[in-house]
Amino acid sequence: MLLLGLTGSIGMGKSTVGEMFRKLGIPVYDADAEIHKLYAKGGKGVEPIREAFPEAVVDDQVDRARLSKLVVGFDAEIQRLEKVIHPLLADGRAAFFAEAEAAGHHLVVLDIPLIFETGGEGRVHKIAVVSAPADVQRARVLARPDMTEEKFEAILARQVDDAEKRRRADFVINTHCSIDETFEQVKKLVNELTDA
Repeated sequence: MLLLGLTGSIGMGKSTVGEMFRKLGIPVYDADAEIHKLYAKGGKGVEPIREAFPEAVVDDQVDRARLSKLVVGFDAEIQRLEKVIHPLLADGRAAFFAEAEAAGHHLVVLDIPLIFETGGEGRVHKIAVVSAPADVQRARVLARPDMTEEKFEAILARQVDDAEKRRRADFVINTHCSIDETFEQVKKLVNELTDA
């Protein structure tokens, strides 16, 4: 089974591209979606987060906005959060792999935003980066609710820059074009990887 890492900086269109892979029948492990499950009421991440960041848990679920205020811009706090979350994400990935393999899939996508930043290159066979020009990225991100220029800059500061991601990736999916054109790039990539 070929593991394709899908990455891209904030606002590049990675979630949209992940959905395109799903439409083509390719299983996609979405690290962000897994985090949402971990943080939800009854999620496996709630109690460990409560221990590390008590103020971030409200009504037995992790309040992402509160947690963000506690960690964004504070490297030590981000590292503490990652020590809690990364092992839980690893468990979810292992279950995803087992299920995909049992279903006979030959290609799976791991949507991991920080694959380069966390040394995750060794966990996948190939990497595709989703990319768009910086002005497009900025406009997309700043249009999000609760996003500020300062928060955007703090997030960018923790991410490998786009040019470096493009250089290190095996494939680049450009998202500054139409949805249909982006989908054609994804179809071409799936065909290339499943015909190999």
